[in-house]
Amino acid sequence: MVRAGVIGTGRMGRRHIIALRSMGFDVVGICDKNPNVLAAVGHDLSIPAEMQFVEPEFLLRLQPDCVVVATTAPSHCELTCRAAEAGARFILCEKPMAVSLAECDMMIEVAELSSATLAINHQMRFMERFIEPLRIVQSEGFGGLASMVVVAGNFGLAMNGTHYFEAFRIISGERASEVSAWLSDSQAPNPRGEAFQDPAGSVRVNTASGKTLHVLARADQGHGIVTTYAGPYGFLVVDELAGELNLNVRSAENRTLPSTRYSTASVRSVEKISPGDAVQDTKAVLESLIRGEGYPSGQDGRAAVQVLLAAYLSNEQDHRAVELEEVDLLSERKFAWA
Repeated sequence: MVRAGVIGTGRMGRRHIIALRSMGFDVVGICDKNPNVLAAVGHDLSIPAEMQFVEPEFLLRLQPDCVVVATTAPSHCELTCRAAEAGARFILCEKPMAVSLAECDMMIEVAELSSATLAINHQMRFMERFIEPLRIVQSEGFGGLASMVVVAGNFGLAMNGTHYFEAFRIISGERASEVSAWLSDSQAPNPRGEAFQDPAGSVRVNTASGKTLHVLARADQGHGIVTTYAGPYGFLVVDELAGELNLNVRSAENRTLPSTRYSTASVRSVEKISPGDAVQDTKAVLESLIRGEGYPSGQDGRAAVQVLLAAYLSNEQDHRAVELEEVDLLSERKFAWA
């Protein structure tokens, strides 16, 4: 039986505990710096007081096989490295991976040196609201991806925008080459606390071949997540929270016509899909981590942080297009992401 420990018992930490138990793991300990939060989770999930720790070193002394780091981002690097050095074979860290590229690199290096497998909890690849669009976009009747547009409420570019940077990399089959951004000057209260900042705004990501992602999560948008995928033969609109997929593509006989013939006869369909379940989606990440294949790796988590850092740099420099290689020169710069 795999022995597991969870560091950070907030909302996501609770979900990790439930996911681990549903997989048959033995949760040998939980840790949180807030003793009141820790005790409440222990009570609600029937975890004895002797398995509750305020200091992570006492949890790590139990030498769990799998450690979940579900704290806020500023502590991700330290806790991930400590877990790896303590002998954890599997580590799942929440996103955003860290608050700087240098910390991402340290996490990857320490995990490799310690022979630990590191995953970042970017769940999109396991969610039906992404799996089904991926299948459709790659189909002959759609013709591949040209652009992806995410219109959302103010969901945080670090907290949730990084999920879409990761999803775009997968569905486009390419890494980002340049990023432009327009971030909000005003700061809405961060749900994780006053110490954290995650501005709203608009981000445009391009690949070398010209595929484009637009994330529009502005401060004056307060509801929903709708993603539109466009390709040579049509478009796909996914209302992610409602769980509805609306497809409109050219009929087969019109696929060879030029793109200027945008009003040709089409085939439409509407499908209901799962809006997502945080526990089940996290379980899927954990299962892939234990299998050692198909999981969102440390390198994947770093790539998402790299795009986010490029967005900040673009915003600071009159919204110019920032090439991804440029941000590696700023790897030590830290941000107040949660």
